[in-house]
Amino acid sequence: MPNYAYEALNSAGKPQKGTIEATSSEEAIQRIKSQGYFPTSVREQKVKGDGDTGRAGKVRDKKKKGGFNFSIGRVSLKKLTTFTRQLSTLQDAGLPLLRSLQILESQQRPGKLKSILAGVCEDVEAGSTLSDAFSKHPKAFDRLYCKMVNAGEIGGVLDVILQRLADFMEKGQRLRRRIKGALIYPIAVIIIATLIVTGIMYFVIPKFQEIFNDFDVELPRLTVVLIDASKWVAGNYTPDQNIPGAIWILASPFLLFVFLKLIRKTGPGRAFTDIVRVKTPGIGTLVRKTSIARFTRTLGTLISAGVPILEAILITRDTSGNYVYEKALTKVHDSIREGETFAGPLRESKVCDAIVVNMIDVGEETGDLDVMLMKIADNYDEEVDVAVQGLLSLLEPAMVVILGTIVGGIVLALFLPLVSMIESVSSAKV
Repeated sequence: MPNYAYEALNSAGKPQKGTIEATSSEEAIQRIKSQGYFPTSVREQKVKGDGDTGRAGKVRDKKKKGGFNFSIGRVSLKKLTTFTRQLSTLQDAGLPLLRSLQILESQQRPGKLKSILAGVCEDVEAGSTLSDAFSKHPKAFDRLYCKMVNAGEIGGVLDVILQRLADFMEKGQRLRRRIKGALIYPIAVIIIATLIVTGIMYFVIPKFQEIFNDFDVELPRLTVVLIDASKWVAGNYTPDQNIPGAIWILASPFLLFVFLKLIRKTGPGRAFTDIVRVKTPGIGTLVRKTSIARFTRTLGTLISAGVPILEAILITRDTSGNYVYEKALTKVHDSIREGETFAGPLRESKVCDAIVVNMIDVGEETGDLDVMLMKIADNYDEEVDVAVQGLLSLLEPAMVVILGTIVGGIVLALFLPLVSMIESVSSAKV
């Protein structure tokens, strides 16, 4: 009978370690629970000998057979969501875990996910738990994913947890698609308008400048500013100008993106940018609602999966994606650890609306905190849609006004000298 090494918590919450004999990991978990412990990790102990040598040989043969599969980057959320849903379905149908993983690995196209699943299959075949095998590949399976799978393994409800995890990922993906889809139109308009104005400054304005020079008329201040801007765009504003301004204009989105990425690599820079995002009028409302929907859904999913609340809050904090809410959740964690409430520090931080705090307070009192958190998330998903539409309703007239001002200024700057030229020609004829 194999031995299983386990880590568990006793009734006082103190960690315990030991070994136990059982025919399977499920039986080991039940025996640990019967001793009054809450198991957090159960692994089969490997016995050195012919069996392990043969198993290792099989693993090596499998690696050689599979060949080298080079891939870079992270696994896309869409692929990971599909994999999670399929694994949940296979587990619900009663297939063994290893067989389910092998089926899903075989149907993947060559790439990052396929190579990761090959490694996961090898680890599970060698005796590792699924959560431990997943944790070795953080580019695909983050801490939230691994902890939920671990909770499903301990509770013997892996198929249910995978189903909840797939639902959670699909809702998050749907929210991102809605936001990105709503921003496509204004971004496309801004890019096209920038290209058109840059083209006018580069090609059209110099032609008018030649006409003005031929007639030797005094140019209005607005026209002089426009011609100077055109010279900068064309790269001849000063004799020592090496890079045309058009290059800077076209490269500015990429430079800004890289600059923000570098800034957010530092702790203070990330904190500053997140605070600015939350405080910015218009955009701040959308950021707050999105962050609330994300952290409440994450926390509600973890708690419903059976993850201890203190650990669930830490995981939610680390995956919230916003410094402001990370700081608030840290205070919540410290408050609960000291025996106080969830809602108190959240109310003091003033990062959530009163209705959110009140619903969490009610959830604590009734013992249905996970249900309340999921209701908040569903409600704020709808409010994000409203906020996006409201932001677009402000962006569209703002873009019309800005573009109209730019085009009108260019037209006015070009036609004012023409009026002077016509007046001078008319007076000369008289």
